[in-house]
Amino acid sequence: MASTVQDSRSIDHFFSAPSGRQDRWRELHAVARSWAKGDEKRSAVEAALAEVGVVEEFFAFPGQELIAALRERLHNDDSGGFLSLAKRISLAIITGNFKHDPKEWQTVDVSLADPVDVLPSSLGDVQPHRPYFELLTLTPAPEGRWHHIAAEFRRLRRPEDAFVYESVLVGSLEDAICAAVLNPDIAAVAIYEGFALKSRHDAPILRGVLAAQQPLLDKADEADLALRLAAGLKAIRPEFDIYLLSDRRVEQLAGDPRAAMIRRVMYQIEEPLELHLSVLEGIKARFETPFFDNLKLYAQRPIGTFHALPIARGKSVFRSPWIRDMGHFYGINLFLAESSATTGGLDSLLEPTGNIKRAQDMAARAFGADHVFFVTNGTSTSNKMVLQALIAPGDIVILDRNCHKSHHYGLVLNGAQPFYVEAFPMTEFSMYGAVPLRTIKKALLDLKAEGRLDRVKMVDLTNCTFDGHIYNTRRVMEECLAIKPDLIFLWDEAWFGFARWSPFLRPRTAMGAAADIEASMQGADALKQYERQQKELGGNPSQDKLLDTRLVPDPRAIRLRVYQTNSTHKSMSAIRQGSMVLVKDVDFHSVEAQFHEAVFTHASTSPNQQLIASLDVARRQMELEGYGLVMNAIEVALDIRREVNSHPLISKYFSIVGADGMVPKEYRSSGFVDFLAPGTRWDDQLRSMREDEFCLDPTRMTLVCGTAGFDGTGFKGLLAAEYNIQVNKTSRNSVLLQSNINNTRSDVALLISVLLKIANGIETRLRQGGEEERKAFATRVHALMNDVPDLPNFSRFHEAFRKDAGDMTPEGDIRSAFFAAYAEEQCEYLRIDSPECDRRLSEGPELVSANFVIPYPPGFPIMVPGQVVTRETITFMRKLDVKEIHGYEKARGLKLLRADALGKRSANTEGARKKPRAA
Repeated sequence: MASTVQDSRSIDHFFSAPSGRQDRWRELHAVARSWAKGDEKRSAVEAALAEVGVVEEFFAFPGQELIAALRERLHNDDSGGFLSLAKRISLAIITGNFKHDPKEWQTVDVSLADPVDVLPSSLGDVQPHRPYFELLTLTPAPEGRWHHIAAEFRRLRRPEDAFVYESVLVGSLEDAICAAVLNPDIAAVAIYEGFALKSRHDAPILRGVLAAQQPLLDKADEADLALRLAAGLKAIRPEFDIYLLSDRRVEQLAGDPRAAMIRRVMYQIEEPLELHLSVLEGIKARFETPFFDNLKLYAQRPIGTFHALPIARGKSVFRSPWIRDMGHFYGINLFLAESSATTGGLDSLLEPTGNIKRAQDMAARAFGADHVFFVTNGTSTSNKMVLQALIAPGDIVILDRNCHKSHHYGLVLNGAQPFYVEAFPMTEFSMYGAVPLRTIKKALLDLKAEGRLDRVKMVDLTNCTFDGHIYNTRRVMEECLAIKPDLIFLWDEAWFGFARWSPFLRPRTAMGAAADIEASMQGADALKQYERQQKELGGNPSQDKLLDTRLVPDPRAIRLRVYQTNSTHKSMSAIRQGSMVLVKDVDFHSVEAQFHEAVFTHASTSPNQQLIASLDVARRQMELEGYGLVMNAIEVALDIRREVNSHPLISKYFSIVGADGMVPKEYRSSGFVDFLAPGTRWDDQLRSMREDEFCLDPTRMTLVCGTAGFDGTGFKGLLAAEYNIQVNKTSRNSVLLQSNINNTRSDVALLISVLLKIANGIETRLRQGGEEERKAFATRVHALMNDVPDLPNFSRFHEAFRKDAGDMTPEGDIRSAFFAAYAEEQCEYLRIDSPECDRRLSEGPELVSANFVIPYPPGFPIMVPGQVVTRETITFMRKLDVKEIHGYEKARGLKLLRADALGKRSANTEGARKKPRAA
């Protein structure tokens, strides 16, 4: 994903857009200005115009006429005219002004133009502020006719059309793929049969990626090639509406099962108006927001409220002399749109049957799920809903010990037994990565050896992790299903919901991987691959053999049951606490009733209407412009990484850890090093996403500040208090930066300027402070970067809470331990800095935690109820220099379960474990 210098002759430098395109136009404008002043030769302008490149063919604006006008002025040595037009085009691209201002399409100077002489012609005849998009049109027609085809689409426009679009015409499969990747404004595709396969331009990287498919593409007839292209475009951007136009056998083509992804098949000879209307209807289907639309209508009605919620309609606010300022701050619509009612055009979130139900169904379509449930009190609640609905008391859940606390509390509530698995440590940053697949497989195989595999109901993991580690979700699920075919998977994607709209990240989302597994298991080779592996493994393979083998599931046996939770508010335009539960479960019908019970248990009976509306609107935005927004968020992150790590002064004190620093080499089998490593291309990133066990989300940036003498907590406070910059989590010596769809290049500039100012301050302090100051600084840096405590792993549950556990496996009854602490007489407190603590660790009795202890950072529980506290954990706590530790009172010490109370429980446990187990 490295940003490379654009080769104007190549069309497949995918990670140079969109900001790279803007930069090239800005550079052309700057060179043109120098030419007009006489400071540059015409050859420099020619080179800059060539650098703009052939990729401009994949954008409707500026289009052939404006580009031709530029070339003509260059040919005529009209430096002033060239400068004027280049400046106007550059500004229009940067601002997006061409989408609503018809004057931007003119070839003549705007100030001299006849207001009627405008391209596109009908744009000035319609009402302003209609959303604009572009239609990718793949045609076999000669390039000389493309201008006339685009003009024909313009003539079909009507004043009553809700949207306006321009056509982007291409002539080959390769061009269509490049346009779909490079141009985020494309929202629909029209494919006319008979197009060429290869571009007339160079596309070496793309051709390398397509090489495996080349024999099939070469042999395909026109209809087959069109269907294969449609499938490829959907894989890149599943939100596309695709229209297929043929001059033969359209009825047969429409009946092809592969055409299910195509919105409409048409007879191309007679349907230009039908295509136009269909394209607009398709956009409207995505633009519709059922709940938000009805809420706006509700707010316009004169409602008399004899119900709860005095704030509804705003009278209690705007008539008050004391709180009227709140009304002025938020505006009248917020109050007009508030209600406790679920009728009159509204709906019930607890049991939706109207517009909320439709909004959820549309979200399911957008996210690639079978079902979606809106949640208005955060993903903490979403996780607990899923756990309550699917897991019963005594079930075993394989759980990342470092996951969000909502998963731990969810198991406390439903009485399931956690089997904690450990992520790989990143001790130098006092953080954990993700759980290796080998560790997960071993947990399943150990439980199988104990005869307890039937008790395992779920694997529960965080994807991506707080710090950006992305699982190979497909591989994890396939190999786990090869061991236990009916496992349920809960993927907490609180930070990763946006990834649906990136073709590189989507396959690693829960829903993306589930769709790939579903398609793979239906393939003709799935059973053959399984049977071949079974033959190779033999009748009784060893555990080591199974751990070393990439296991293949039995397609006849697996039950694909995947749940994904995402904090929509964390990465999309939803109000805080807006969350969704995504479901792709072949057996959902069997748990639907209990899922609704979980919703009734955890969801508020008074959900916020604005929150629900924002979830509806967030889905609309991502379906219509999410691809471009996510592309921009990734570009912002790459810009930050590049600028921080290459700046001569900033990089002396700060650095952003690359993929090679965040993901150990043994988990990067593709050989991928980093997004910005020299020579890295987009196909390297694609290979890494397909093959590597873990990848790094480029939008999550670990900024090391310990080398500048700052601990993470202190540096976060400094940025917020003095520079108005907010960052995400912290570690002992780093802070986490996160780019999202809200960020701009101005934000990057602010961050870089602040880091430079801080670095300059350090330089001044060290220069003026003399040797003593330099020694103190070096000591501080060494303490932060080298004297870091080892991260403690989960030890074990005390035997008192293992009466229903395996002999060799570590699961335990966390619920009983949690509620045992409610009896104060069964608890004691012990200061971790006391001699008694050291004595107990050496001589006993064992220290057993009575509650969760969660220091921030790192933000995961280093103790859970019922866990035996080890010296490693106490040493870690003693070395912590954080202010916030949930579950720990410094004045009183650790809350522990008393040894005598545990002794009574242990006696009962031993008796229970001696009883023979039921078959």
